[in-house]
Amino acid sequence: MELTLDRLTREFGPKIAVDRLSATLTPGVHGLLGANGAGKTTLMRMVCGVLRPTSGEVRYDGVPVARMGDAYRALLGYLPQDFGYYPEFTALDFMEYMAALKGLDRRAARDRSLALLERVGLAGEERRRIRTFSGGMRQRLGIAQAVLNDPEVLVLDEPTAGLDPKERVRFRNLIASFAQDKIVLLSTHIVSDVEHIADKILVMRAGASVLSGPPAALVSEARGKVWEAVVPAEQAAALEARLCTSNARYLDGGRALVRYVADAPEVAGSASAEPTLEDLYLYVFRDDVPASRPHARRAAHVKEGRHG
Repeated sequence: MELTLDRLTREFGPKIAVDRLSATLTPGVHGLLGANGAGKTTLMRMVCGVLRPTSGEVRYDGVPVARMGDAYRALLGYLPQDFGYYPEFTALDFMEYMAALKGLDRRAARDRSLALLERVGLAGEERRRIRTFSGGMRQRLGIAQAVLNDPEVLVLDEPTAGLDPKERVRFRNLIASFAQDKIVLLSTHIVSDVEHIADKILVMRAGASVLSGPPAALVSEARGKVWEAVVPAEQAAALEARLCTSNARYLDGGRALVRYVADAPEVAGSASAEPTLEDLYLYVFRDDVPASRPHARRAAHVKEGRHG
């Protein structure tokens, strides 16, 4: 089982949303990491056949998916950022409706729907109307409908956006459990979503792949680029505005420990620190946030990535 993305390109007028991106996906979780606007959703829509590439192609086990047609759609599960649902439907009504659209036998559809609702933690909620669900419950319903047809390829676009930390952890565990025998492509700009479950990570920037590999290998790319320095507390805010900082922790005695990413130490007394995936993310996207905005470099990522 192999999904090949071969020099995928998508243009919208003069704008290149995805630029000759190539990757080979095998069973496991593949995290697609990038800032908003990096081209993640456009790429996933091409993978799902919703959007036609300007050039390049997607192949499943060597066969172009454009040629496979319905056979490819039958082995595909897709959860877009905002999946459509009917608010007045109950969870079970919605699952059975989606099963009918996917061509499942009616009797088998009910049994599978109930089993999946239980698996995603919605047992006992199947008769509730979806409009009464929390965001986390709706997302769990979304992944349940995405795997109704037991897909071989599961595509999840920003599935944890807007969830609280507890719901995000639960959702990541669900994804990991479904990924044992499937190709899972999970896009996000929240580092912790892929840090714990991804077998491989593809980092996108401006529509192109800039890094790809197992998490540990990617983290090593930031080695020698992460620094920590203890400074007077009154200097911390100015350093956060000037540097690409990942953290500033205030200590006793009017001091602060500032952690930042840079090609070379920029604060006197800086010591090299062991990198994390978050540090790598900040290093890759360090030029994307204007330095003139106080705390902007840190907040652009940490607002979602660390605090949910």
